Amino acid sequence: MQCQTVLPGTECTFWGKQGCIFTGGSCQIVVENCEGCERIVDGSIGKVCSAYPAPVKKWSAGICNFATHVKVEIASEELKVNPLKASKKASGGGGKKK
Repeated sequence: MQCQTVLPGTECTFWGKQGCIFTGGSCQIVVENCEGCERIVDGSIGKVCSAYPAPVKKWSAGICNFATHVKVEIASEELKVNPLKASKKASGGGGKKK
């Protein structure tokens, strides 16, 4: 259904027949960690997140999974490969035949 309070005309999963069913009856304004995110929109109460109504909860456990301005670096370790074993594995043979 479409929101009628904070973001009028926007599709909202928390809007029902009785109104906004989210805690407090409304979306919450963004927190400092959200600054720079592409999902921030201007609502009737100020800047709100278009993806989740409670930004504080998303940032409480670490990085918000909806954040577009934060990039997570995945560390990968370089493994040393024995060239002799790698060539045997690639050829598909190399084992002793009886």
